Amino acid sequence: MRLQASCAALAAALATFAAAGAASAQDVDVAFNAAVASDYVFRGFSQTDEDPAFQAGVDLTAGSFYSGAWISNVDFGDDTTGEFDVYGGYRTEAGGFALDFGVVGYLYFDEPSGADYGYVEYKAAISRAIGPVTAGAVVFYSPDFFGADEEAVYTEANLAFAPADKWTVSGAIGFQTLDVNDDYATWNAGVSYSLSDVYVLDVRYHDADVDGPLSDARVVGTLKAFF
Repeated sequence: MRLQASCAALAAALATFAAAGAASAQDVDVAFNAAVASDYVFRGFSQTDEDPAFQAGVDLTAGSFYSGAWISNVDFGDDTTGEFDVYGGYRTEAGGFALDFGVVGYLYFDEPSGADYGYVEYKAAISRAIGPVTAGAVVFYSPDFFGADEEAVYTEANLAFAPADKWTVSGAIGFQTLDVNDDYATWNAGVSYSLSDVYVLDVRYHDADVDGPLSDARVVGTLKAFF
């Protein structure tokens, strides 16, 4: 595990709330989430060897600052059992566009010695809502990426459309550049339906232009709960 990078991500996430406390008198809002999914797909690749995933997280918001943590089981075909993410950032608006700048640290439980899985990404995102349509783009940069790869950049364009109450249709196209493994493109499209104020059902198609059992086209069903 890249302890130095992971600790830096944790420190950056916590720093957002130190800044929030100094800059804002607003209360901190806390929200919890949990999900069960038929598969955990990240940028076109199954992280659970095509098995179900059980996930949970917490988000804290103070004015424009936010921070949070998220956990999921994973299966990389070795001793690694779980993923733990910690993140923080700042959201604002300019000229009708929503802006989001943040940092994410990815840590892994029980990873084999020398696997070098843990890493940090820096994020910059922009989006614009016009009626029921929201379009956006995001860039993630890592100076020391997962496994053998070092510098890596992921760019994505995304679109969401809410045609009716409780329904959302959304999709994204992304491109991952890597300095050791081959670059690749990935995409997804799906439909979400709010079953209640707490539960949301999402059915999504994932694919990537990479041959392999973990990156083949698949449909994933996810039941999410927000508290």
